[in-house]
Amino acid sequence: MQVTNATADPAPNAPLPASLVFLLASGAGLAVATLYYSQPMLGELGADIGATPRTIGLVPTLTQLGYALGILLLAPLGDRFDRRRIILIKAALLMLALVAAATAPSMGVLLVASLAIGVLATMAQDIVPAAATLAPEGSRGTVVGTVMTGLLMGILLSRVISGFVAAHFGWRTMFAVAAVSIAGIGIAAWRGLPRFQPTTRLAYGALLGTLGHLWQRHAKLRRATLAQGLLAVGFSAFWSTLAVMLHGEPFHLGSAAAGAFGLAGAAGALAAPIAGRMADRHGPEWVTRIGSALATVSFAAMALAPLMTPSGQLVLLVVCTIGFDLGVQATLIAHQTIVYSIDPAARSRLNAVLFVGMFLGMAAGAALGSQLLAVMGWNGVVALATATALAAWITRMWRPRVTPNASQAL
Repeated sequence: MQVTNATADPAPNAPLPASLVFLLASGAGLAVATLYYSQPMLGELGADIGATPRTIGLVPTLTQLGYALGILLLAPLGDRFDRRRIILIKAALLMLALVAAATAPSMGVLLVASLAIGVLATMAQDIVPAAATLAPEGSRGTVVGTVMTGLLMGILLSRVISGFVAAHFGWRTMFAVAAVSIAGIGIAAWRGLPRFQPTTRLAYGALLGTLGHLWQRHAKLRRATLAQGLLAVGFSAFWSTLAVMLHGEPFHLGSAAAGAFGLAGAAGALAAPIAGRMADRHGPEWVTRIGSALATVSFAAMALAPLMTPSGQLVLLVVCTIGFDLGVQATLIAHQTIVYSIDPAARSRLNAVLFVGMFLGMAAGAALGSQLLAVMGWNGVVALATATALAAWITRMWRPRVTPNASQAL
């Protein structure tokens, strides 16, 4: 599909071609997957490159740090420049960063490449607002939900794929395969994406300064960011401690089993388009309440595990993983629908605020989850996840009184 000479209509009436939605979903998934390829390979990678466990842990740390910095510092540029050009530039540079990782002769080069991969993987956060801009108003939730399915599948399946490829072909091969995949997406985007008209002429410093103004002005944005950040705490606490928990009593399972739980999460991700359609039909507010409630119930149900046999506990964990993953992802789709409707001219900046809040929650969840697992065991992690999901539900259920001076409140 050759449409590079077209210009994106901020409010198109015609439905998006399925091929374009597939391109956006694939691009978002393959871009964000580059953040997680290294995690299952760290043992083999460290042994091959001669790094200590403490040093090799800097690889995923710098990748996540780069992503957070990229969201904050680069994602807002989508409102200032043509998003198509930004996506193409990031795709080209991300491919080069992955090639640098695949051919890294030393740990220092690998760490620099890891930071660059994180920064440039934020092309996923340029693709999602692009999808929201291209989608018709009446199906925006459905389109965003479909694109987010691609992004979430990239997160959930990246660990499974990289573990398999690294075990059979080596860790460098995984980075090389990732570079080829990003090159393919770049070519497809060059051929298939329309151009996007900038929505602001602000200088870069002033553009970043508007992030604070958007936060202060829009209660919808603050509420969505708080609720999604709270859900992210429990989500991250679970995934960052699952492998350690499964390794101990009574399961004695290895990292491959923990990675297989990503498939359970992927089953939940497949329902993201349903959440988008529900947001279009019933309103995103309703979806946020249902999604956060489902996450709360799923986390709380894990507390029943000590009453079951080991096999029963594993079944419960799988069911609850599907449940909370669906709840968290459905809520995220609805929050994005809410946020994108606030100000079409500031979608990239609004998206940046939402995702910075979410990743702060994920960082807090990883830190708190590890501490609670060491001090209180798995029940401590479950209690944290349940409490934060419940707080997110309360945030969405609370109905502040709307006054003439607070017209932005929900």
